[in-house]
This record gives sequence, C-alpha cells and structure tokens, in this order.
Amino acid sequence: MPSSVPLVDLSPWFAGTSEGRAEVAGQIDRALRESGFLLVTGHGVPDDLRHRTRELAREFFALPQDVKQRYAVTVGGRGWLPPGVEANGYAEGTETPPDLKESYSAGADTRTGVAEVDGFWFQPNVWPHEVPGLGEAATEYMRRMRALADHLLEIFAAALGLAQSHFTRHTGHPTYTFNINWYPPMTHVGPPAPDQYRIGPHTDFGTVTVLDRQAGVGGLQVCTAAGEWEDAPFHPDAFTVNIGDLMARWTGDRWRSTRHRVLPPAATAPDEDLVSLIFFYETDHDARITSLAPPLGTRTYPEVIASQYLKEKLDAITMS
Repeated sequence: MPSSVPLVDLSPWFAGTSEGRAEVAGQIDRALRESGFLLVTGHGVPDDLRHRTRELAREFFALPQDVKQRYAVTVGGRGWLPPGVEANGYAEGTETPPDLKESYSAGADTRTGVAEVDGFWFQPNVWPHEVPGLGEAATEYMRRMRALADHLLEIFAAALGLAQSHFTRHTGHPTYTFNINWYPPMTHVGPPAPDQYRIGPHTDFGTVTVLDRQAGVGGLQVCTAAGEWEDAPFHPDAFTVNIGDLMARWTGDRWRSTRHRVLPPAATAPDEDLVSLIFFYETDHDARITSLAPPLGTRTYPEVIASQYLKEKLDAITMS
C-alpha cells in the first residue's frame, strides 16, 4: 500500500522556471492538505554536514551521565534534556509516561535587547567542551535549516497564490529550536512501560519542522487522514517536513498539523539506537497570526501572538 507521505523534489523550485516552481508549489499544497507530511530532496544541504553533526552528537550522548549532567536543562532550555523531563503526549491532554529519549537543545540566540523576551526565546547556546566541533557543526546546521525553512515558507506562499513574502515577512528575527534527539536502545533503557514511546503522540507547535532521521524499527509513524498509524517512509537523501499547529491555524486549517509519534525501542532490535536532527521553525516572537479567510482557509481562529501561543504548548509537555 503506498504511503500517504509523498516525495517532492525541490530542484525545479530552485532552478527558477515558472513552470517548475508552479509544479513544486502544487505538489506541496496537495501534500499539506492530504498528509501534513512530505519528504523533500533537492534541498541543497550537504550530506557531510548532516553526517558530521549527527556523529558529534553521538559522542556527547556517549559521555558518562555525570558529565552530561553539567549541561542539564528542562524543556525550553539550551543544553542536555535528560530522560524523564519531557512527555509529548501531554500536549494532547493525555497523561503518558516520559518519552524514552535524551536531547541536546539549541536555537535562535540573536538577542532583541528585551530581557524578558531574550531570557526564554533567545538564550545563549551552550556547547559541551568535551566534544570539540559540535557547536560549530550545529551552528552551521541551524544556519542551513533556517535558510531552507524560509525557502519552504516562500513555496508555501506560492502554493496559496499569495505574495512570496506572506509568511517570511514574519521571520525577520525568528524563534526556532534545534533538538538533537538520541533514542537509546532497549539494552540501555529497558522495556518500555505501557503507552510509553520514544516520543508520544503529538502534533508540532510551530510553522514548519525539518527532520533528518535515521531508519529504524522503533521509528517515526504518522497518523493518516483516516486516523490510522503508518510507518513514515524513509529516503536517505531526503528531509522529512511537516507543518505545526501555528501554520495550520495560519492557513485556517487548509493544511493539516498531523499527529505523529516515534515508536518505543523494539524487542526485535534490542541494540537499535537512532539519532534525529530536528529543526522546529517558528516566527518573530511578536508576530500576530491571523487565519487566512475563505476560500483559502476553512476555519477562522482568533488572532494569537506567536510567542504566547507557543509558550503554552511547551509548558504542557514539560514534566514537573
């Protein structure tokens, strides 16, 4: 049975012909209406940067617990998110066990000069001196991801017949988070508890998520429009892209912010461990998000300020 998640080659968009751009925009509109997820190739991000960032992150996660603890933070912080601090299922109001993962979290750090804004959204990034090169690689990776995310937002605007800057005029000084997730093997974490996942069922919160993942038995699943869980397809050259709740709201639910989850470590693959590079893109912290009116949108939401909306979502998944 074919996957509901399509593969889209972005090369014709970057080639710049009107026909090629229209074809890519149409494919993405269909993907976001029907699935909310897609795979993209032709993105221009070097494979060696992806590989180097992942391997350096593995060096950090392999450090002793007491060393990693020096960098421990909770959700929304910059540094190491230990096991037990996050449960994404809570975003849906479902009480679930903590997610079976560790993360290293970085993000936007160009300050605004407003202390209360900078203190949460533009914290300085912290890099472990035990892993030389991780900060440099991750910083370059984030630069590439921000550029790709803005290109995607431009394609999104074209897909809706809007001015190319419709979304990116709100990303001049954006907030974003880069999480490097380590999903340890069952030999490390033990058997999962009932209803425990590497990441519990949830939707993302922002505008667009760009994921560089590894294939695995305990991998990503997406919820189809029919409400059934299916394994997300994998392509070694592709990024997995999906939109979050803020973008679905922005488009008046024309596009789907789709539920997804990462399966728990499997007894059939007790040594499997995976590392995912996840870039969560948002908007300027003070952007006012107003739903597109019909006929583009299908539902009108009250206007929200992006940072307030996102902070409530993040608070919901933080384990106290």
